[in-house]
Parts: sequence; C-alpha cells; structure tokens
Amino acid sequence: MKLSRRKRLIAQWLIGGIAVCTGAICWSFFNASNGAMTVLPGDEVEGLTSVLERAPETNKSPIRFRDITEKANIQFTHFQSQRTSLLPEDMGSGVVCGDFNNDGRPDLLFVNFSGSLSAPNPAASCKLYRNLGDMRFEDVTQASGLDKALYGLGGAWGDYDSDGDLDLYITVFGDNVLYENLGDGRFRDITKHAGVGDSGFGTGCAWADYDRDGHLDLYVANYVKFIHDPSLGQRTNLQNAAEVPFTLNPSSYKPQANMLYRNRGDGTFEEVAQKAGVDDPEGRGLSAAWVDFNNDLWPDLYIANDISKNGIFLNNGDGSFSDIGGPSLAADYRGAMGIAIADLEGDGDSDMLITHWLAQENALYVNMFIDELVDPTPGRAPFFLDSADRFGLGHSSLGEIGWATGFCDFDNDTRLDLWVINGSTFEQKANHALLRPQAPFLFRHGEDGRYDNVVGAASQQLAKAFVGRGGAQADFDGDGRVDLALMVHAGKAILYKNESETSSHWLRLDLRQTKSNTQALGARVAVVCGQNVQTATVGVSPSYLSQNEHVLHFGLGQAEKVDELIIYWPDGSEQVQTNVPADQVLTYLHTPKKPRP
Repeated sequence: MKLSRRKRLIAQWLIGGIAVCTGAICWSFFNASNGAMTVLPGDEVEGLTSVLERAPETNKSPIRFRDITEKANIQFTHFQSQRTSLLPEDMGSGVVCGDFNNDGRPDLLFVNFSGSLSAPNPAASCKLYRNLGDMRFEDVTQASGLDKALYGLGGAWGDYDSDGDLDLYITVFGDNVLYENLGDGRFRDITKHAGVGDSGFGTGCAWADYDRDGHLDLYVANYVKFIHDPSLGQRTNLQNAAEVPFTLNPSSYKPQANMLYRNRGDGTFEEVAQKAGVDDPEGRGLSAAWVDFNNDLWPDLYIANDISKNGIFLNNGDGSFSDIGGPSLAADYRGAMGIAIADLEGDGDSDMLITHWLAQENALYVNMFIDELVDPTPGRAPFFLDSADRFGLGHSSLGEIGWATGFCDFDNDTRLDLWVINGSTFEQKANHALLRPQAPFLFRHGEDGRYDNVVGAASQQLAKAFVGRGGAQADFDGDGRVDLALMVHAGKAILYKNESETSSHWLRLDLRQTKSNTQALGARVAVVCGQNVQTATVGVSPSYLSQNEHVLHFGLGQAEKVDELIIYWPDGSEQVQTNVPADQVLTYLHTPKKPRP
C-alpha cells in the first residue's frame, strides 16, 4: 500500500505538533499555579467542546436491530446473586462466539460469574448454546460437560491441539480452565495436564501462533491482586469525585502480572511471559489482542489496562518482544476496557478503538505505519495517532463507561460501523445492590468519514439503558447481515438480529488450514472492488472478555463481484482469486509450509 497524502502530512507536522502541545501544557500548568481556573474531566470549555460536539443523533438509518432473545431460546441470566460491593463481582462477563461442532453455524457461550464471593451459586454455570439455524438455539451445557460453576469472566475458542475442532479457555477469578473439545459435542477439563491453570484474577485472553511454529499459544491478562477481606468494605475512597467502597476501586489493589503460555506441541504449555518480555507487571489488564501492527507476519501484542498505561509489544521474531509503548503513542494511562481492531481506512494496517472509563473519552488509534516512506528498517515499529474526536467518537463517550466493542459493516455499504456497550461501575443511590445502567452506542460510519450514533433509529430495544459488559458479533443466521449478542451484568443476555434495510452486497470468508493453526488465526485478506480496498485479519478483535466469530465479513456496496481477493496466509504464502461473485460464504483451505524449527 502507498502512503496516503493525509498520513504524509501528519508525519511531517507530528514532531512540530508535539513541541507545540508541550508548550501549551507547560503554559496551562503555569496558569494553574498562579490561581487560574482548573478544568476537570467533563467540564465544558468554550471553544473546545463546541468544536468536538456532534449534532444530535439522527432519526434516520438503514441499520435495524430486533431483540429475538426469547424466540431464539436464549435463557441465560448472569450473576444470579446479590452484589456485595466487591470488585470481581462487577467486572464480567463475556460472550464467546465460535463454531464448536463444525456445522458452519456460529454457536454461543455465555460466561457466568456464579454468585457473590460470600455465597457462590453452584447452579449458575456458563451456558453453551448450539446454533440450530434460522436464529434458533439449543442449550447443550449439561451434555457438553461445561456445566461447572465458576467465577467466570472471559473466554476464547482456539484449536490448541490442531485436531480440527475448537477448544475452550475460560478465565476465572480463581483457577482458569482449559476444556478440550472431544469432537462429539463433549468437552473435558485438561487444565492440569496442559499446565495453564493460573490462579488469580484472569480477564481477557487470546490465542495466536506468536512464534510461528504451527502451534497456538495463549496470552492471559490478569487484573489486580484482589484481597477478599470483609472489613475493607467499610472503607471508602473517591472515584471521579464520587465516594465509593474501597473494595470497588481497582486503585486499592496492586496490579497482577500477565501470562504467556507457549504451546510445546505435545498437549502441554510453558509459561514464558517474563522471559518473552510481555508479563506487563505494572498493568491492570482487562483485554489483550494479538495484532500484526507492522505487517511483518509476526503477531504483536496490545493490552488494554485499567488505571495504568496500556501495553504494546512488538514481536522480534525470536520468541521475545520489545516494549514500544512510549514511541507508539498508544500506551495512554487511562481506564481501558475493551478493544476493537479493524483497518478503518483501507490502507492495509490495523487501527484500534479502545473503550474507557467515565470522562476519559474512548480512543481511536489510527495506525500511521504504512510503508518504507516512513522508515525503511526491517521490523520497524508502528506509531499511532488518537483520532477519536476527528471521527466523532471521542467527546460523545465522555459521559459513559465503555466495555465490549467491535467494528462491523452492518448495512454492507463498505464502511465499517461501530458498536460500544456501556454500563456504569457506580452503585445506584437508592439501592447499593444495583449498578447504574447506561445506553449503548451504535455508530454508523457516514459518507463524510465521521460517525453518528444511530442507536435509537436502529432499535428502540437496543437503545434502552442496561448494565453492559461483554458482547460479540456474528452472522448467526447466515443471511449476510451481522448480528449482536450482548451480556447484561446481573441480568438476562440479549440476542439482536440484524434486519438492516439494504440492497448492498456482501462476502464472507471462512479460512482454514490443515495440520496446524487450523482456524488460520493471523491470516490477512484484502478485498478489492474497483477503487475500494478493504482488509481484515482472522481472530484479532477481542471486544471485552469476549470473542467474535472467526469468519471475515465484507460489505461490498453495489458491487456484484470482487475484482481481486488476496489472502496472506500466516506462513507467508499468498493466494489470489479474481472475479469472485458476491453474496456467498467461501471456505478456503490452505496447507501451511513446514513450520519454523
């Protein structure tokens, strides 16, 4: 891809801009020290918020969603207990999409936190729903062997043993669990044998073949070293000028280091996070994503951390990573929760949307890495620019606390839309056992490149406030329109069917490999229709404690065929198809070259 004119200009003024900003910051502190007004998060500033603020939500949108939870036979209730104002109880849980039985339809796993820490509910297990087609699901939890009560938070499907079916990892406040898929609808707990049963405060997790040896490895983010001491519940401290229980503030606890499990290829793993340089011991990890930021075929790593700087690590290709947080400009110290990954500009590199806590604005990190015009050094590091306000995604999020998120072309017009699930961490004043609900965002990507929140126009049901946490996207009924499955904390999960009014075309790609990395995690695809180029990568976007389906979805607008389809397989091989008809799901099977020794 060639360096866009806009990015060349940004690269030219970036250094000068940093100098100007530094001077402005110093000037602001000088004024503050001399009695000038202090501006707090959320305060309106004349000349700033008036520029950043978007017009009111539009009442028109071709995007439509309908709540079909009951019709689909989804009957899952999260956290079937009363809250006791303890941090682990409020963080989860996730929604994990994947075709565990290889019938071509994405299934649903809802992770559950089985009651309060003082009174666990042995009947409140995670639930696995098998997709029967036509938006109907069957609860197969008990038959599958996944009916174990856990303080579950997140999860991810991945074929760790390369036998062709998806295995399942669940993160837990306690002992994490790895379930092997037996291929007949049943799973068995192999955590102890595999050596991946870290005990702590597990949150986000992600699979990838980071060392390119053909075996899937696993990264597990940990949050804080939580101390369950009932006496601490009597203490309070401040969060955003609000008094909250000491036991709900993550700042009350020290961060917990993360884990990187390297797959030995014999069914067991070796924990190598510190050795590889990615344990991130100062970060309070909530989400983790494997993303090849500089397109060198080596998966890099991004970690969304709460009230600590985010982690961004460049894969050196020798089993080690380099911390590039500072020069990348994407390691902000905010309260980060969810991650959405996509090539927003169609320029061939991956950009990131990070959801944040109250009054901190969600961040949209545009990847400024393009080609040798920036830096000709092999293995060069990328850098990012937070462009949230330029796209209309920053100021609009100041009043909400964001969690799960994802990019998707819901109306198939070739422009990626965005959904963000919100939900407060503050307790209701009238009833401290309940958290405050917040409405989600559904942003439509307009022709002007900006985003508008159209959630009310898309669905009055979806626009209702709830205490959101996890969420994932998948085309559950195979109609070429991507649907949403959402987790409600201490409430009933919701399934929304995409009924968008559109005549636009689409293409879906299910990439597979033989022998190793059977889901082709890390494979990148370019879809070319005339002057329009879209790229996407298999398995890179984790949402929050959740996982989207691995099938890649492309909206094609009015194009009835794809002029050129290019697949960049993880082993470096390229496959090109031309004149590919639209409105179908295509499966491509690749036999990888011999893995690295």
